[in-house]
Amino acid sequence: MNSKPPPSTPCVAIIMAAGYSRRFGAQDKRRAQLTGEHTLLAATLGNAQRAFPLLRVVLREDDDPQRLGLPATTPIIRAPRAERGLGASIGDAVAALNGDRELDGVVAAAVLLGDMPVISPATLRQLQGQADAATILRPSHAGRPGHPVLFGREVWPELAALDGDQGAREVIRRHRHRYREIAVSDAGVCRDIDSPDELQGWIAEDRR
Repeated sequence: MNSKPPPSTPCVAIIMAAGYSRRFGAQDKRRAQLTGEHTLLAATLGNAQRAFPLLRVVLREDDDPQRLGLPATTPIIRAPRAERGLGASIGDAVAALNGDRELDGVVAAAVLLGDMPVISPATLRQLQGQADAATILRPSHAGRPGHPVLFGREVWPELAALDGDQGAREVIRRHRHRYREIAVSDAGVCRDIDSPDELQGWIAEDRR
């Protein structure tokens, strides 16, 4: 077990899981079964919990967390505008963070995607260790930008105002002077699961 202490600059992780994953077909991707008894979303959550002492999962208003395989104690944020796209869900989530007194000392929010269960916790801890209130951090692998993206608290008001389906790209574009990519050896930062074939490929690799 890794006994490293949490970073000295607290960071909250928000796992974005309010989307509709239409590329995955009729099945709810979040409930797709991985090896063992874990759903895809639960595996992403469990992995993130190994690195982030503070964490929230962002769901649609009508989602049942337990049907998605999440423990009953999972901290949940509801995204009432989820149908409008990822940007709207991020806006809802960060607005909730702003009103959460438990997070008063947090300097950054790490936006993770709910379909990326193989990012190394060591990579997540590395990113947290470099986070501050003024910077936007993003890992890259082999020259390709990945996830999560860590947003310093100074840009949270702009995140809370997001709408639509373009995520936070516009916030990053407006703040290129704050933006920094960190090269990592972890290919998991670029690996999401968008289709049943990709899921089966991941399961096959995990069993080797």
